[in-house]
Order: sequence, then C-alpha cells, then structure tokens
Amino acid sequence: MKKSTLISESAKKAGLTLAQTKAALEAICEVIRTDVVVNQDKIILPGFGTFDSVVRPARTGINPATMEKIQIPETRKVKFKPSKEGWF
Repeated sequence: MKKSTLISESAKKAGLTLAQTKAALEAICEVIRTDVVVNQDKIILPGFGTFDSVVRPARTGINPATMEKIQIPETRKVKFKPSKEGWF
C-alpha cells in the first residue's frame, strides 16, 4: 500500500479530510523518528507493535563503482517489532 492510499483510506474511516489525515500521519512519523532515533526512546502501541532504536556499528564497505574500501560510520535506525496479539 502506498502512502497516498493509506491516507485516503484512513480519512474515509476517520471522517477527516485528506489534509488533516496527511498532517496527522506525518506528525506520527516525525514523533517516531524524533523519540526513537534521536532520544533513544521506545514507543509501545499495544496490539500493534513496538518501535525501538538499534545501533548499526561502524563497518568497512566497498564502493561498487571503484572497488575502493570505505569506512561506513555507526548509525542509529528504527526497528519495528509487531505485536504478538495483533488487531486481527
């Protein structure tokens, strides 16, 4: 499902405009990015899942165009783990 389809389907079910729904979805995504990655917090949505932060350690990679070795720095990313109970 594309983002536009998610927005339109959610707007229909919630009785909101497309603009309101898009703003809400973008705000939720921003909170997840900010709280989980920047603040290293955890977001738990019972019945849906958990958003958590994980660190990818620094590593050596290869530039495929030049075959030159490069250093890839340590990064932090969002990890999602679905709930065992589910909404189904």
